[in-house]
Amino acid sequence: MTRLLPRALTSALATAAMVLSTVPVRAHDADAHAHHRQATPETTRSIVEYTIPDVKLVRADGRTVELSRELDDGRPVVLDFIYTTCTSICPLTSQTFADLQRKLGAQRDAVHLVSISIDPEQDTPARLHDYAEKFGAGPAWQHYTGTLAASIATQRAFNVYRGGKMNHAPVTLVRIAPGNRWIRIDGFATAEQLLGELRSGLAAR
Repeated sequence: MTRLLPRALTSALATAAMVLSTVPVRAHDADAHAHHRQATPETTRSIVEYTIPDVKLVRADGRTVELSRELDDGRPVVLDFIYTTCTSICPLTSQTFADLQRKLGAQRDAVHLVSISIDPEQDTPARLHDYAEKFGAGPAWQHYTGTLAASIATQRAFNVYRGGKMNHAPVTLVRIAPGNRWIRIDGFATAEQLLGELRSGLAAR
């Protein structure tokens, strides 16, 4: 996969955001998402340093991979935790990822979107594959499962483990480059917010 240099990616993201800001929102789109905005609580942003655990996960394509290598491939990372039978939080956060992917446009492969299952005993690679297709995930948006131990270790490492899937909360993590600290957004982040984090983080490099 061809990767862009940070300066080129910064410019592309900035251009995409400027273009998007001038595109009028259709009335249908505004109505369809109005309830999301009304139900979305204010987010909390923090800068946190995490140590990526030494675990292996299984991607939706069936390949077993090392989490550290997946996250440290040089691209900016946007990460969340989901499970496929969730009917509340996960569909909203996955739709946000789908919106971000769309807003990135031609540059979407230059940002690694990562969704990790917190219900690995039910979420087989095949289920994750179907879930990813449901939200139109492109090749740079990958979904992961694995053993329960690996999932819990990963959740603990990113301080999102809450004892079970029914207790999970919306958290999105952004990291501009390997070795950088993570931007943690508690609450329902928007695609515009995530795009802004990517733009400002890349501009500061």
